[in-house]
Amino acid sequence: MNPRRFLPLAVLAFIAPHGHAADAASDTPAAARAALARATDYLRSISAGGGYLWRYSADLKHRAGEEVATPSQIWVQPPGTPSVGAVFLRAYEVTKDARYLAAARDAAEALARGQLDSGGWDYVIDFDPAQRGKWNYRFDRGTPAAGAVQRNISTYDDDNTQSALRFLLAFADAAKAAPDPRDERIRDARDYGLKKLLEAQYPIGAWPQRWDGKPRDPAAYPVQRASFPADYPRTQPKDSYFGHYTLNDNTQRDCIQTLIDAHRRTGRAELLAAAKRGANFLVLAQLPEPQPVWAQQYNAANQPAWARAFEPPGVTAGESVGAVRLLIDLYLEWGDERLIKGLPAAIAWYRRSQVAPNRWARLYELQTNKPIYGDRDGKIHYTLEELTEERRTGYSWQGDYGIPATIERAEGILKAGRDKWLVEHPARLASSRERTGRPSRNDGGVREIIAQLDAQGRWLSQVSGKKLPTNAGPFVDVMVFEQRARALCDYLERASK
Repeated sequence: MNPRRFLPLAVLAFIAPHGHAADAASDTPAAARAALARATDYLRSISAGGGYLWRYSADLKHRAGEEVATPSQIWVQPPGTPSVGAVFLRAYEVTKDARYLAAARDAAEALARGQLDSGGWDYVIDFDPAQRGKWNYRFDRGTPAAGAVQRNISTYDDDNTQSALRFLLAFADAAKAAPDPRDERIRDARDYGLKKLLEAQYPIGAWPQRWDGKPRDPAAYPVQRASFPADYPRTQPKDSYFGHYTLNDNTQRDCIQTLIDAHRRTGRAELLAAAKRGANFLVLAQLPEPQPVWAQQYNAANQPAWARAFEPPGVTAGESVGAVRLLIDLYLEWGDERLIKGLPAAIAWYRRSQVAPNRWARLYELQTNKPIYGDRDGKIHYTLEELTEERRTGYSWQGDYGIPATIERAEGILKAGRDKWLVEHPARLASSRERTGRPSRNDGGVREIIAQLDAQGRWLSQVSGKKLPTNAGPFVDVMVFEQRARALCDYLERASK
């Protein structure tokens, strides 16, 4: 459950453009296509097994995902391999250039080779034969790489396994017209992953943060409404929290949306049924008054529970707003009134729980509603000043969390009703890629992106990336690639209309 924060574009400085790129804009669409191809070719040249990390120093001596990585490793968690692969699919959709489908296929196969027997993915995949035996990869079954004790934990935190499945689903659709012998293995990984995602779901409809693939006794996980514990430890008990019903980092949302996407693409009824069980869990997990919102994670009794040392039991303004948004979206999708029945109470809690105008604490103490904070000492703290500098600045403890806009939208929908809202807001049902109008063929923003690409096909950042040495020099950030490549794709799509 890492509350990672990527570097915003505002703090990214780029190497000065090379002359040949700056002169390329006499035909901006052609220049955009050339830049997209060159950037893709470079990124593929530094991949491992077809997959990607988050950051690379320009000299390739240093590499990192969320942690320092080796040349044989790739990362799954966004903005890693599934995210890069999705950009390749977008480029293929816009250009119909086979190089992008080939790049996406390499990324999909890399994920297939890194899928665990438990059906999902660890954060990292290693292609070094001497290291692969540490994981229980399906791809290595029956090979000498298989070891006696292996890691087999599917991770649903941080949109890890879910992002991989959504990419495999999208790739399988895109590749139907251009099959390759490897595609069967990719489709098998997709189907196996969806099967295990269903098995990982608890009877109540929730998913754990991580799962080892082992079956559970349903009797140990009763389906019941959330409640406050009569008492709970004020110091972290150091028990494993991996099996808790998890909302932190939007785990529940990502699982539900993945299943909805899978149902749309495959038509399989059991996938939609599982998504609806997931939505029902959110209804059951809303706590009663005086705090009718949600917790970051719950134990098998559906009560708020400890996670990491700095994540005590409490109700959360941060993850609760994600639950509200998801329930609204699912209500608009399905029309089930039960999904929004509890929203007025949640909105009222938000209004009375501000720590300053339009500012909320991430966590509030159970029933007292006092803002609380956590640190590495595993104790509950009541002021930010009590925290160490590392935890005070390394975790989001206060903010607006998008709450004002969410309240405004929720109240608008509650007042108007679903049918009227959908008539008045048809864009809500449109594809996120849908655009209106046609830009100038001499688009200044696109020209700038093209000019920032260096001779090797890199958008280089000069601000040191996380986990790279401060003296590593300029680096390649795949998130920057994703943003700029998507901008080029969007431009090319609009310019072709």
